[in-house]
Amino acid sequence: MDLVDILFPSFNEELDNGLPVIGNREAPWNLLSKGNGCISDQLIEILGDNGVFIHPSAKVADCVEIEGLCYIGENVEIRHGAYLRKGSWICKDALVGHSTEVKNSILLPGSKAPHFNYVGDSILGRNVNLGAGTKLSNIRHDRREILVKIENRDRVNTGLRKFGALIGENSQLGCNVVTNPGSILATNSMVPPNETVTGWFQN
Repeated sequence: MDLVDILFPSFNEELDNGLPVIGNREAPWNLLSKGNGCISDQLIEILGDNGVFIHPSAKVADCVEIEGLCYIGENVEIRHGAYLRKGSWICKDALVGHSTEVKNSILLPGSKAPHFNYVGDSILGRNVNLGAGTKLSNIRHDRREILVKIENRDRVNTGLRKFGALIGENSQLGCNVVTNPGSILATNSMVPPNETVTGWFQN
């Protein structure tokens, strides 16, 4: 079973329906890199060099900042003061809330970053919810390439200097949780408030 099946079991690659295509299902973090079918490459193919797509059913509040290369899907809600940076792919029924910043990340359908969140270089599975103040940090202090731990396997070098987290479907992160770069949370994970998550997390 590949990592996409483990973390995002209901994910189907349907570009026409607003979902990105994951080329390497064993290493989905490649979507966050430069080149090789990454988020930005796919968005350029769909939207042009600096395009922005906003579905007619999406609700985008006042005072939202949206940079070029951004996809906002069906029934998405973007609340007041949100900041969507280059490479933000917000899928159907997802929510980006007040004072939340999203950068080079995918929010799969129904996922929510509703209050004061930072989502950097990350993929949130379906129906993930980030508690208020939760931050998905994406760069090591020493600026080295980020290693990941997948269940009981050896650590893998992603080759990325910026990589936040992969959060499995239906996971819930409490208020003020911080994930260290390269964190991977299994499906249905429940992280208590104020925790710091590193490596592979499953409960």
